[in-house]
Amino acid sequence: MSDSPKNSPRDGKTKIAFFSTKLYDKEYFNEYNKKFDYSFNFFEAHLSEQTAKLAVGHDVVCLFVNDVCNARVLTELKKGGVRLIALRCAGFNNVDLEKAKELGLPVLRVPAYSPYAVAEHAAALILSLNRHIHKAYNKVRESNFSLDGLLGFDLNGKTAGIIGTGKIGAILCKILKHGFNMNVIAYDVFQSKEVIEMGIKYVTLDELYSASDVISLHAPLLPATHHMINKEALAKMKDGVMIVNTSRGPLIDTTAVIEGLKSRKIGYLGLDVYEEEGDFFFEDLSAQVIQDDRLMRLCTFPNVIITGHQAFFTRTALEQIATVTLTNIADFLKGTINKQNEVTVQAIAKPPAPATTTPRAKN
Repeated sequence: MSDSPKNSPRDGKTKIAFFSTKLYDKEYFNEYNKKFDYSFNFFEAHLSEQTAKLAVGHDVVCLFVNDVCNARVLTELKKGGVRLIALRCAGFNNVDLEKAKELGLPVLRVPAYSPYAVAEHAAALILSLNRHIHKAYNKVRESNFSLDGLLGFDLNGKTAGIIGTGKIGAILCKILKHGFNMNVIAYDVFQSKEVIEMGIKYVTLDELYSASDVISLHAPLLPATHHMINKEALAKMKDGVMIVNTSRGPLIDTTAVIEGLKSRKIGYLGLDVYEEEGDFFFEDLSAQVIQDDRLMRLCTFPNVIITGHQAFFTRTALEQIATVTLTNIADFLKGTINKQNEVTVQAIAKPPAPATTTPRAKN
């Protein structure tokens, strides 16, 4: 399809403003831009109400997970000439989709840049927590070869509960079932045929909580999933349970989890995301005093591993993020949109409550 007048660049080259950029963003997007020849402006700042003016005169704004794209920001972007919101990530909870629709601003994302990267990182957290790799590494560097405090358990035969069985969750199911011979059970509003064919049983959320030795979260952030791991949920779990979250920070009520760690209800906690990560993750703050007391409290527990939203960070994922994002923009400029990559208001429609219901099959 030829370029439509509506979506044609104003002065020959499409101008794209990138927010929250790092050196690796510039490297990969510049490399894959050779095919498209867009005009890039990279900003280290997060998109916010204060920085939205930087996008004036650009056709497209490209965002990452911790950029703020609320109603005021969207209004400012629209006034400045922006016609498309391009997310270089899968998550979209930072965008006011109702306002975007009202303003006529399509929102496109990269729904699955590398599900293997995230699933493998979740498995790495499980292994590291269980075998105390982080503690062993530090001990050996200090010439301490004692095994005290490093006792783990066999994953073989233990029960892993996977919450959310999209592409990432399904891959982790396979890793844990076929790689470690774990008994894997799953919860999702929509059952995956692939997961069922692995011989994995779908159960209610309460059943998963009570039966699992290891729980790994792979659910989207929706009103129904916000703080799904809370005081009430923890009370239903085994003492000493391992919880891993490589999905969305606000799935976990941090205050409740800290209490669970103190009472030893939680035996192991692996986080690649944190509900208040926006001001911290992806930044070097080693010379500063962190003002988030809950994050700092989590860092004091010896049975907690936190990585700074690192799970996606592989070469394969960065290549896919760059190519899909730029292709999304190219499709928009041609007057077409890849519906699988478009985020609409319907995408945040509240699913059935996840508390105790048995999930239903997707039609």
